[in-house]
Amino acid sequence: MVQYGLDYTRCRWILPLMLGIALIFGLIALAGKGWLESETLPYQHYASLWESCTKFNGDPDWTCTSLMDYAWGRAAAATFLLGYIILVICFALAIIAFAINTLLMNFIRGIGGLLFVAAVFSIMGLVIYPVMFTKEIYMEGVNMFSWAYGFAWTTTIMEIGLAFFFCCLPNYEDQILGNVKPTYFYTSP
Repeated sequence: MVQYGLDYTRCRWILPLMLGIALIFGLIALAGKGWLESETLPYQHYASLWESCTKFNGDPDWTCTSLMDYAWGRAAAATFLLGYIILVICFALAIIAFAINTLLMNFIRGIGGLLFVAAVFSIMGLVIYPVMFTKEIYMEGVNMFSWAYGFAWTTTIMEIGLAFFFCCLPNYEDQILGNVKPTYFYTSP
């Protein structure tokens, strides 16, 4: 990808686009109610980053409790939210850096470093949540961490991968800015 994609000036918007996709996945994870799900009758359970809800077979209503009542719930939400805020800042900086050619290489490594910091905060939240949730919240039947939790991990993995790309990108500064004559491997007979 580096040899054929990122060193061409027309493809330099791939990284901000990927950051935008990570933003969307993170927003889905923050708003999603599918961090934990259970459909084992007569007990049903679902949880988000913010609340945990249960329902028994004969009960028509869900009984919800806020996870913000627990210190670990606040810690998990705060660390993941802080990682998301840093991701938003990185997205804004990437748009600015890629839009202005003179700023391009000045911000790139800094954005990569910030993405590593965002990934650390996200991982902290994603580890605190399942460990403490299964320890503190009573659950019956088969429970599984579900789609919104998967979106949160996808966001974190994208943060790590994009951090590596942003940190390595200044090594190809001349190719990105179009200062190098392309090398063709084909020679005519």
